[in-house]
Amino acid sequence: MAAPNLVSVSNIYGKSAVQAVSDSATAILSNAGGSGKVLKVNALYISNVDGASNGDITADLYRSSTPYRLAYTVVVPADSSISLIDQPIYLEEGDSIRLTANANSTLEAICSYEELS
Repeated sequence: MAAPNLVSVSNIYGKSAVQAVSDSATAILSNAGGSGKVLKVNALYISNVDGASNGDITADLYRSSTPYRLAYTVVVPADSSISLIDQPIYLEEGDSIRLTANANSTLEAICSYEELS
């Protein structure tokens, strides 16, 4: 099934996804192929929970086995947070947003999104 026409959407669900970011690319949000849905990503926040050192975050939109960088090795200072996405991005069927940190146990992420069908 193809993604819905946004003019004729009948369901909109507000959701959040969370992740302890690891040092290997891992999806915080995925829209399965054939889902019949569009995911509207509204915000993506990254927090550094390590009080001693800075962390680096890389985020990509993963489509057709290809990563397209949203952010590449952006520094997240110790004990602080940054906003990586503050304008909407739509995930089509088969798309994912993946996160990678330079070290485990340093960064956490919260993604606010809407599921449209």
